[in-house]
Amino acid sequence: MKENKNILLIVESPAKARTIEKYLGKGYQVEASMGHLIDLPKSRLAVDVKHNFTPEYITVRGKAKILKNLIQKAKRTEKILLASDNDREGEAISYHIKNAILKKYPQLEFERIVFNEITPSAIREAIGTSRDIDQDKVAAQKARRILDRLVGYHLSPILWAKVKNGLSAGRVQSVALRLLCEREIEVENFIPEEYWSLQVNLEKKSKKILAQLVEYKKLKPELKLQKDVEAIIKELKNIEFTVKDIRQVEKVIKPKAPFTTSKLQQAAATRLGFTSRKTMRIAQQLYEGINIGSEHVGLITYMRTDSTRIAGSALGQVRDFIKQYYALELPPKALFYSVAKGAEDAHEAIRPTYVDKTPESLRSSLSSEQFKLYAIIWEQFVASQMKPAKSSTISVDFEAGAAVFRSSSTKMIEKGFQKVLKQLASKEKKNVLPKLTVGEKVECTGFKPEQHFTSGPARYTDASIIKTLEENGIGRPSTYAPIISVLQDRYYIVRKNKQLVPTTLGRIINDILIKSFPDILNVNFTAEMESKLDKIEEHSQEWIAMLKEFYPPFKIQVDHVMETLESLKGVLDEETDYTCEKCGRKMIKKLGRFGFFLACGGFPECRNTKSVPLADCPRDNCDGKIITRRRQGGRGREFYGCTNYPECDFISHFKPINQSCPKCGKFLVEKTDKKRGSYKSCINPLCNYLHTADEYENGNKQSAILDEESRNSA
Repeated sequence: MKENKNILLIVESPAKARTIEKYLGKGYQVEASMGHLIDLPKSRLAVDVKHNFTPEYITVRGKAKILKNLIQKAKRTEKILLASDNDREGEAISYHIKNAILKKYPQLEFERIVFNEITPSAIREAIGTSRDIDQDKVAAQKARRILDRLVGYHLSPILWAKVKNGLSAGRVQSVALRLLCEREIEVENFIPEEYWSLQVNLEKKSKKILAQLVEYKKLKPELKLQKDVEAIIKELKNIEFTVKDIRQVEKVIKPKAPFTTSKLQQAAATRLGFTSRKTMRIAQQLYEGINIGSEHVGLITYMRTDSTRIAGSALGQVRDFIKQYYALELPPKALFYSVAKGAEDAHEAIRPTYVDKTPESLRSSLSSEQFKLYAIIWEQFVASQMKPAKSSTISVDFEAGAAVFRSSSTKMIEKGFQKVLKQLASKEKKNVLPKLTVGEKVECTGFKPEQHFTSGPARYTDASIIKTLEENGIGRPSTYAPIISVLQDRYYIVRKNKQLVPTTLGRIINDILIKSFPDILNVNFTAEMESKLDKIEEHSQEWIAMLKEFYPPFKIQVDHVMETLESLKGVLDEETDYTCEKCGRKMIKKLGRFGFFLACGGFPECRNTKSVPLADCPRDNCDGKIITRRRQGGRGREFYGCTNYPECDFISHFKPINQSCPKCGKFLVEKTDKKRGSYKSCINPLCNYLHTADEYENGNKQSAILDEESRNSA
């Protein structure tokens, strides 16, 4: 590249700036804007709705020094390259920086450059193919920003006036909250039903076979109760088992496309246990650059994308890599994956910038979390350009009287793309069947009945809510993680056992917004607004026209709700039968930022507060109440204990729910495990209501109510 003199290149982050400056060398100075420098003020609406929704932009509080520094650096430059991210927000950042500098130095030359990866070749190519600022992208960002400001700054005052001060609501986040609250209602309303399964232990020449009952009297078996299973066992006890049928099926398993943002967040959540916020933070580090020996290297392409597209040069590199190390798994031609309908397709899929930098070769240079995330990105990309895998499944049906039992065995006959998978590898279930022939007799060595309870709908996790948002066209790659973070920060939801659970406060806010603004909180409406923003970017929709269509009916509804909605201030306060132990007054149940609590009715003279009792203590001869407690000074893990501690040392790690056991009268709790997900169970280990047979039989041994560690720290 021809050396240039006095060129200022402006990016968003300092880490990115350091990496790029090393690549460009002399003649270039690289500075970081640290995100938006010009934006709407936080303290007021700052949108002139009477004059075409003109926004009032100001320098972001705390960013004046950064902007002043950029203007001073601009004075000594011949050209300025604007290199913020290649999306709506990045385009707006460049637009505002350019305008701010031009006010001081109108003669300066500006160029907009974009790149998908931070490598020397990508940076040089971007500089050689500069363009003007995309005004349609700027308009789309402006429309989105004003739309969100109009919604947020009109809904929030309603919540302040009708519920409590300090609350807020957002356009997209409120729809996500609705989805979470609706799922929570489904979880709470679900009543588990008992059912049974039946397996049989068979044997051929000392080789064991475990088979599942799949047909009884020509029908799929419905075993509701233990007596149903026992009747079948009694009927089959002295009947021979014969091989009825043997089938073999081959299956082709195709590799998956390289990661988009949502798919990366889903994979990181399910495989690595990362939250969406954590995934994006680590991906940002890999994108901006890591010190590899004496080099500072950007390891992955831009991590906010909805496209599965791969650059031709990258396809050539990965095919060369596969040819060298996995030659038999190289397909004749490169594989291409369809881009989802409605995708912006502004960036490539997420992939490693250098495919020859394998995860293992970088292990010593990366933190444990960086290594894991890089590994799944690298594996997914390389696997996406390899041949499919093939499996073979043998299913054997065994007949005994009116019953048919089935056993299956699957093995990989061609590993294909799976040869490259480690972090993303699936665990194979090993069930090797002996050689069998139709009509052959096998020995029955016993039956294995098992009790189950139907599983209700699963609460959303980071992975599943992001998948739902994406499928419904809500939000964009850059917003999935912030949506969840904002709801958590407002304490409208909490994360428990990796599940996203609405708080009492979140559910109250959701109920008000749904009843008052059903259109705004409608999933289809939100997706439609996202589509209109895309049309603005595509120059097929006017941003002012869009806002003029939206705002008048919205403002009418806001005014109507503010005038007619009954205030919930004080209505949520509830006098209880609990007495303040400090002054003797009645305790009042109030809603705080972290849910309900009890406060003395004599406030402010008496400021006594305590937790709301969740249930009666299940211990015999104890009149205490179960409350939420925490160890380690209030910051540790949440558990549930008796108010009569230390006289009563009852402890549970399972949260009581507002239901009593119909069999023993103790309270029900909510449990979670990998096999069953969330389910309800009686707190009494000696009661068999909603317990498995094993839990019931070993109740005294497996009781979860006494936990030594919690007891010692309570």
